[in-house]
Amino acid sequence: MRISAKTEYACIAMLELTVAYGAGEPVRIRNIAEAHGIPSRFLVQILLQLKGAGYVMSTRGASGGYQLAKPPDEVTLGEVMQVIDGQDEVIRSSTSGDSASARVLVAAWNEVAETEREMLHALTFSELASRQRKTAENMYYI
Repeated sequence: MRISAKTEYACIAMLELTVAYGAGEPVRIRNIAEAHGIPSRFLVQILLQLKGAGYVMSTRGASGGYQLAKPPDEVTLGEVMQVIDGQDEVIRSSTSGDSASARVLVAAWNEVAETEREMLHALTFSELASRQRKTAENMYYI
């Protein structure tokens, strides 16, 4: 599985918004961008795409920023990835041959891809935030 930078940034932003969910304060783009080394202009475009899909909402003004438009337990990693990268495609053989070997391999690759899609669509941002908190708790500083 290859993850584009755009998709990774979108997922990072969604995770940051998940962590802040319920606080009542919008998260500023600058805070996300600086914390993760994401170009601000690129992040704005990503958040506008997520806003158009109904996953985030924005607040204008001095105390403005972005918040989740849906509860984080209702948004999956697969959904966000699909919004950013587009529809899942069926894998096809890159060779011109239509041999039994090629058909078996393509079928196997499609099975793996379907399992991957199912896993991504089962993993919510609420679960990811929980994993992030556990990881932060297990960090030791010297």
